[in-house]
Amino acid sequence: MFQWPKRGDAADGDNTAFRGVGELKGQVAVISGSTSGIGLGLARAVAARGGDVVLNGLGDPSEIERIRAEMEAANGVRVRYHGADMRKGDEVADMVAFAKHDLGRLDILVNNAGVQHVESIEKFPTDKWEQIIAINLSSAFYATRAAVPIMKAQGRGRIVNIASAHGLVASPFKSAYVAAKHGVIGLTKTVALELARENITCNAICPGFVETPIVQMQIADQARTHGISKDRVIDEVILKKQPTKRFVTTDELAGLFLYLVSDLGASANGASFSIDGGWTAE
Repeated sequence: MFQWPKRGDAADGDNTAFRGVGELKGQVAVISGSTSGIGLGLARAVAARGGDVVLNGLGDPSEIERIRAEMEAANGVRVRYHGADMRKGDEVADMVAFAKHDLGRLDILVNNAGVQHVESIEKFPTDKWEQIIAINLSSAFYATRAAVPIMKAQGRGRIVNIASAHGLVASPFKSAYVAAKHGVIGLTKTVALELARENITCNAICPGFVETPIVQMQIADQARTHGISKDRVIDEVILKKQPTKRFVTTDELAGLFLYLVSDLGASANGASFSIDGGWTAE
């Protein structure tokens, strides 16, 4: 688990500004798509630093409840679950309202929910296009639209959109995903400009491949389809564009995320932060 540096004197003088960095006691975070993968990793980072969390996502109800209860008990925080369907704007807005009603406030919004489908443009199913745009892009709009009035009333807020390296560059056969993630980057910039004087920031994190359950399924599917080992799929297909040849970890994402939601991140606004092992450096 990522650890912030311990408090103490910096080598070049007083580091008062760093005291409390990473501490989120009294804050409330809503994180879409947080029952597994990146979203769950960020939710655990918030809870570990004293913040209350609203989880959201798909999965077996008993497993979701186990995760929720374990996170709550282990950290002495309040953890709730809201089953909003990210394809439906009214349910997304209700999830945000639920956080304010049930936990009293909303300090951090993380738009993380996402799905993928790989197919050539001429064969790409229209229902998959609509689904990916709705979940990966439109849900971020609806959640942000609902969260901003709450954050304005509180005088502070942090919005973090989980985009992708595919929000900055393209790959073939991923038209809907690439279009949606580029849209997330554009939404991030617009919201940041609108709220620049409201003490509310909006930034995007652009990960390369992270070893999540969804990626693990892609690896297995590719191995079966091409008749090659999973190791070859990882090296020759999945991590082909990541110069480090290793997956990005959720702890690495949490490190940047915790900076962005802290007071030290107040001047980071409208930016897209690559954590991709050098993928987009080419």
